[in-house]
Formats: sequence, C-alpha cells, structure tokens
Amino acid sequence: MDALDRIRQQVEENPVVIYMKGTPQFPMCGFSNRAVSALKECGKPFAYVNVLADQEIMQSLPSLANWPTFPQIYVKGELIGGCDITLEMFESGELQTMVAEAAGE
Repeated sequence: MDALDRIRQQVEENPVVIYMKGTPQFPMCGFSNRAVSALKECGKPFAYVNVLADQEIMQSLPSLANWPTFPQIYVKGELIGGCDITLEMFESGELQTMVAEAAGE
C-alpha cells in the first residue's frame, strides 16, 4: 500500500486524526503542541500520525490535501486545517462540536 492509500485509509477509519510532528505525549514543534492541546481539551479520542516517523506520509500528505504544513487535522475524512484554524475553531466552540459529532455524540 502506498503512502496516499495509507493516508486515505487513516482518515476514513478515524473520525478525528491529526498529522503532527511528534506524538500527543511528546510534540516536536510548537504548532503541533498547540493543535493537539486543543484536541485534547475537546475530551474525545483522536488518532495521530507522527509524520517525522513516516517520511512517505510527510512527503505525500501536503500534495494530497493541498496544505503545505503540519499539523493537519482531519475530521470525518475532511481537512479542517492546521494549527491556527484549529485554535480559532476551538475558541469559538466549533471544534468541540465538530469533534463530538465525529465521535457519535
């Protein structure tokens, strides 16, 4: 399975997934840290992919999503954006609602 197929499978199988540098426990950049903190505050489970540990995904994802930077957050298979958009959505309450709906609530 090539990287694009793996990405498609990940976003289809996980209601919420963040492609980030590092892990939720050990983010490796400030943007990933802030975005994953907002997701944690939503109180629902989410998946993650450490793009530093998977260079094929790191190289392929920006072209698939037409989004050049990390982190990238997907909810129900759709890219919602990166760090800034995620934080804006969190502050407005939109992220919490979106994540809860993706979790089936």
